[in-house]
Amino acid sequence: MDEVQAHVWVSGRVQGVFFRHNTQREATRRKLKGWVRNLYDGRVEAIFKGKRESVEEMIRWCHQGPPGAWVREVEVVWEDPDPNLVDFRILY
Repeated sequence: MDEVQAHVWVSGRVQGVFFRHNTQREATRRKLKGWVRNLYDGRVEAIFKGKRESVEEMIRWCHQGPPGAWVREVEVVWEDPDPNLVDFRILY
């Protein structure tokens, strides 16, 4: 199975609105591997690894986010898949 990996930064009102929790739920539902975390500058950073279609769906979801979020920008960098990613986690 060919996997792709996207490194994503989401800015706007994305902290304090359960963005990480909802991202984990949505990524797990799509059988993605990776992680999500808050950054000190107010953004959310995530890695999504899996089937291209599922990763692209997840990126589209990030443009909206959970209820209460207001997404201003989503930056995406495509990377080589990391073989060490085996599940989806929230990093603290």
